[in-house]
Amino acid sequence: MIVRSLAVIGLLSCAGIAAADNFDLPPLIESAAPEHHVGKMIWADLVTPDLALAERFYGGLLGWTFHETHHGSTHYAIALHDARPIAGVVQRQPPPGNTAHPAWLTFIAVEDVDVTKEVALRNGATALSEPVTYARRGRQVVLRDPQGAAFALLASTAGDPQDLLAQPGEWIWSSLLTHDVDQAAAFYQTVFGYEVYDLPSADGREHVVLSREDYARAGARDLPTAATHAHPHWLNFVRVEDVQALAAKVEGLGGKILVPPHLDRHGGHIAVFADPAGAPFGVMEWTEADSQFEPKSAAVAP
Repeated sequence: MIVRSLAVIGLLSCAGIAAADNFDLPPLIESAAPEHHVGKMIWADLVTPDLALAERFYGGLLGWTFHETHHGSTHYAIALHDARPIAGVVQRQPPPGNTAHPAWLTFIAVEDVDVTKEVALRNGATALSEPVTYARRGRQVVLRDPQGAAFALLASTAGDPQDLLAQPGEWIWSSLLTHDVDQAAAFYQTVFGYEVYDLPSADGREHVVLSREDYARAGARDLPTAATHAHPHWLNFVRVEDVQALAAKVEGLGGKILVPPHLDRHGGHIAVFADPAGAPFGVMEWTEADSQFEPKSAAVAP
């Protein structure tokens, strides 16, 4: 079980890296394109107290490499997969007395950050930061949905990554774990224009897919009833070739297995791990034969 507290919001609200006029973030894609996919998960930032520890863990487990950049007290690294930016890692110490676990912050594509932010606020969201623009990356803002899950909006300057099947080592899926799935689905549908589809669930819990452009963009499902202290949050999944092989390495690299490997509805294995600082993330197998345009069932809650 992943126990989340409201204290984590304090960390994510500080996920802006540095003042936009003196910090350079790379574009999401090398060659600018007019392609935009509203509602797609296009980036993630890890907020953690130990940058070097995170690099060793994710490099050893997923083969990511890192390019560090520093400005004043800000220590930030771009995680690379096959030399392509895949995620960011920002080192930030929690305030004294804050017991929040480090976390991954999910960035969702929009065309206009300010317009989308206002729509979200009118529908019960809370702003955790002011919008900020990075010349090569784009404009972004961090929000909290009505049930408390933190997420970010990003209008990419260079355009969004193409709708191609994620390669092993890349993000393939995002899942919202929340208390009231219907309420959450209605909120995100209003903000991003998703279509909402119910998925059958063997465990009796509610599970929906959020779709746009005939593409399953994300999932949402209710938190386990036993998780009385769990806080709504987004959980991101990396595509990998062998979940069980990674599970055998996690603890040796300092991480934990939160949900052991098991088969999902498409026949591939899926699991949820925590890195050495406690940030949760998922891994899943996905074969080339599986259509990217079919709803995926990776929305697994610990």
